[in-house]
Parts: sequence; structure tokens; C-alpha cells
Amino acid sequence: MKSKDKRASNDDKQYVSALQVAKHAGVSRSAVSRAFTPGASVSAKKREKIMEAAEALGYQVNDLARGLLARKSRLVGLVVTNPELGYRSHLVAALTKALIHRGSVPIVINTGRTEEELVAAQKTLFGYRAEATIILSGSPPSSFVDLARRNGQPLIVLGRSETGADEVNIDNEGAGREAARFFLADGIKKMGFAGALSGTPTTIEREYGFRREAELHNATVLTGNGRNSDYAGGQEAAQQLFTVGNNRPDAVFCVNDLVAFGLIDYVRKHTQLSIPADLSIVGFDDIPEASWGAYNLTTFQQDANTMAARAVALLDRREAEPDRPAAHERLNTRLILRGSARIPGSYRS
Repeated sequence: MKSKDKRASNDDKQYVSALQVAKHAGVSRSAVSRAFTPGASVSAKKREKIMEAAEALGYQVNDLARGLLARKSRLVGLVVTNPELGYRSHLVAALTKALIHRGSVPIVINTGRTEEELVAAQKTLFGYRAEATIILSGSPPSSFVDLARRNGQPLIVLGRSETGADEVNIDNEGAGREAARFFLADGIKKMGFAGALSGTPTTIEREYGFRREAELHNATVLTGNGRNSDYAGGQEAAQQLFTVGNNRPDAVFCVNDLVAFGLIDYVRKHTQLSIPADLSIVGFDDIPEASWGAYNLTTFQQDANTMAARAVALLDRREAEPDRPAAHERLNTRLILRGSARIPGSYRS
């Protein structure tokens, strides 16, 4: 008796099948399939009967099963390390929204940092035969790229470069140069760069552009590097740049807003410097917290929605033209002026 009750309980939880819809509408199982397949042949009268039956029974198409049968799913893997942090969280949100609007099903793969986490992430992504892979800036390993290629998946990388992959990048080097010019316009010759030892491509490019422009104009650049490009890393970088007796900078370009927040809080707690009177600070990303009164951060704006739209457009183009050369798109940034930095006269509107 207990076994029968348990079986009945399990049956109650089963999804409505296409066969049940067919019986309810008085049509064949194949007619139901055609009714839910765009462009398939089915009469208007029969389609109406099927849709009424589906509505009455609460039927939903099993897209995952359909994709597996066709050896192609609508799943798109978003591979990212620490997706909850800073700009990455906003980019993941924008990408999932854009992919859903496209008709895709985004699956976020947090690669983690240990070998076990990386292996588990790889198995999840490729075990479900994802339609494509989008790799975000950060530190997902090259093994993800290699595995995607071996599986014949379209591959798009954001904020980094991989040979043969479509990519969308920010002009990081150009922004670094602009940050140096911004400080130079205020007469500053002793500058600082707050980066991270993790050495992601974006960190390297921003520092290179900043340092090169500063040195071209005989300015000095001091460097402070935290372990990672996060709030704690900003505090670690600040400790290096503002140690007592150190030849401190008069302005600091931070690799991102989280680092800038950590640096600002350290300076306020451990020094007598006033921001921006004694020290100008510029960040990167323009995440929502940058406009909060506690930071009021001058920063370079990355538009997550624009980057997501470009990534989806590249995915559509790749599927339409599988053999075309890899695309390399580069987006410009905009310096948002707020109260964490003195604004040179030439930058005032």
C-alpha cells in the first residue's frame, strides 16, 4: 500500500507530456511537435486546438530534451571567476538578460580557484552540450578555451584575448593614458598605480598605458599591488603606497573601483591626507557604488549592457558564418568626473 501511495505521489509531480496534449486535443503526437516548432507545417485550426489543450493542461515544451535529441541545446555557458565581485556581477547580469532576450538559456559557471572546482565546472559546461561559451575577464584557465574548441563550440572572450576566438575588449591602454593625462593636466608629476599581483590582461593593459603616458611627460609612477583586484587588494596597495616615510604619490589610478574603495578607506583611516585636496583618486568601471556619497569616485565607465549586446551580436554572426575570421571589437570608455579627484580646468565644461 505504501509503495502504491509513493508511486502515485511521484506521478503527481510528473510534467505534462506532449502525448497527453495530443490525446486531449484529439490529434497525433507529431502534430503537437509541429505546433511548437517555428516554421513547421500544421493547419491553423489544428494549431488552435493544440494550443487550447496545452493551456488547459499547463504543458511546456522540454527544450533541454529537444536540444539533446538534435545534439544542440540553447544553453550558453558564461565562464567567470568570482562572478559576485564588482563589475563582473553587473556584466553577468547584463549577459544573462541579453541571452534570455535572444532565446538562449544562460548557465553561469563559477570556475572557483581549486583544481577540483575547475574540473567540476568543465564537466558541467560541456556535459550539457552548450551551444556556445562566453569567457569573461579574470582568471578562467586556458583549458576551458581548448576544450571549447575541441567540442566545436563558438567561443567569445570578454576583456581578454585568445587566439582564434571572437572577442570584445575595452580600450584599457587608452584609458590608462587618459588617466595619466588627467593628472598631468592638474600639474601632478608624482603618480601612483594601484593594481594586483593576479596580473589579469586588463590590469596589465591599464598599467601599461598609464605608466607609458606618464613617463613620456617625465612623471614618476609608484606601484602598489594587492594580491587580488578587490577591496582588500586596494587596502594592501594603499599600504605600500602610503607607508610612513615613503615618497607618496599625489594622485593614484586604481585598476578598478573595488581597489579604489579599499584605497580610499585606508587613506582616510591611516593618513592625514584630504581627498581630493592632497590626493586625487581615479577608478575604473563606474559600478553603482562609485556614485555613493562615501566615495564619490571619479572613474572610467564601462557599460555592461553595451558589452553584453556586442557579445550576443558576435554569437549571432558566428552561428551565421562559422568559418569567418575571428572578430576583435574594442569599446571606448568615458571618464566620469566626481569628487575624488581635482578636476583640471581643461576638463571642466
